[in-house]
This record gives sequence, C-alpha cells and structure tokens, in this order.
Amino acid sequence: MKCLVWVLLLCSSAMAQLHRDPTLDRHWDLWKKTYGKQYKEKNEEVARRLIWEKNLKTVMLHNLEHSMGMHSYDLGMNHLGDMTSEEVISLMSCVRVPSQWPRNVTYKSNPNQKLPDSMDWREKGCVTEVKYQDGKCKYDSKNRAATCSRYTELPFADEYALKEAVANKGPVSVAIDAKHSSFFFYRSGVYYDPSCTQNVNHGVLVVGYGNLNGKDYWLVKNSWGLNFGDGGYIRMARNSENHCGIANYPSYPEI
Repeated sequence: MKCLVWVLLLCSSAMAQLHRDPTLDRHWDLWKKTYGKQYKEKNEEVARRLIWEKNLKTVMLHNLEHSMGMHSYDLGMNHLGDMTSEEVISLMSCVRVPSQWPRNVTYKSNPNQKLPDSMDWREKGCVTEVKYQDGKCKYDSKNRAATCSRYTELPFADEYALKEAVANKGPVSVAIDAKHSSFFFYRSGVYYDPSCTQNVNHGVLVVGYGNLNGKDYWLVKNSWGLNFGDGGYIRMARNSENHCGIANYPSYPEI
C-alpha cells in the first residue's frame, strides 16, 4: 500500500512539474508568506502548487465575469487556496442531518409585525469574535458563553420566520450547503451560486440581514477564521428561494 501511495505521489509530482506556470513563482511565494504556509516535503509542495494554480484560475475567471456584471459577488485567494474542494469539505464541514429528522417546531410567527429593513447584531455587541475551526467540529465547554436551557426550532424553509427571529430574538444557528469553491473563496458582495443545493453540510450563524446594491442578503458568521470572506463573514442571498438551504434547519437558544 505504501508503495502505491509513493508511486501516486511521484506521478502527481511529475504532472505538476509539467503544468506549473513559472510566471507565478513570485506570487506563489508571496501567498505562502501571507498565510504562513510551509510544506514538509518537496513533493507535497509541488502538488499543493498545482492545486493552488487551479484555484487561482477559478478565482480569476470568476472575477473577470464579475467585472462584466455576471455575478453579484467576487472571490479572493485566501488560506484555503492550496486545498481541494474535497479536503475543505472533509476538514471544515460537519453537519449531517438524519433522513428522519425529529423536528419540534415551537416558534410562533407574527406576519403582521413590522420588521426593521436591516439588522446587524454585531453593532449591539451580541456576537463573539470570529474563531478558526481547526479541523472537524468539536465542542469545548470552556468556551461556553452561557448555559442553554433549551432551544427553539423555526419552521422548515421559511425565510420570513428566520428574518423575524433574527430581528426579535438575536443571532440564529443555521445549516447551509457550503461545498462549492465559490463559497470557500468568497470575498465580498452578495453570494448567489446556482449550483448551491438544499442539501446542507455546514453549520453557521445568521447575525443579521439587509440589502446591498438592490440584493437582499443574510449576514452570516462563519468559523474559518478572519481570512475567510469579509473578515470571517459572508453575505448570502436572501429571498432567493431559500438559497443553499439556509432556512431549512434554523434554531436559537433559550438562555
């Protein structure tokens, strides 16, 4: 088995050598320095370089299309730039929803209530600093900010109920489909990717909502560090047919 792995490494190294773009050598070094990247073996660095160049091409082509008005958001090469989509999903996503989810919706909506046009709980000091989720999700009671006696579940796929809860109750935990490279490298704007599905795989926190350049959005706090998105946050499309399943499994704690 070890021999097979070694052969595969050598093959990937040889292919990488053939496809590396030497004009990007300086930018590769700058990117490694910016994000403190170091590799134990030369073969690993060669393979990572090839992945990085592929991701860079994706980012550059997307931003070219963005400049022509084809997208509502742009991308940037962040600390995930040397990882494949499969690696990011494996390391950073941990939500697994059972096929028979025992829902207990107790939230009561008030459709006649006037809600504010925008909300940002960061401005009220109710959101903790962005953390970096290093590897698979894990709970540590030492980091607990308060004791949760119970939690309230919101109706499935109801974006109005989610808006109402965010406006009146505070930040709301949600699950989203985050398996796309467009999500990994999001930098600014309102995120909308037609390939996003209702199959959720990553837990995040909705801390507000609003409108940017005529597009409604959810203000979402991620757990991939400050280098992700806009200082650790992403604006995700709101009122766009429950984009990425953001309103499928929302809940908030009763403190």
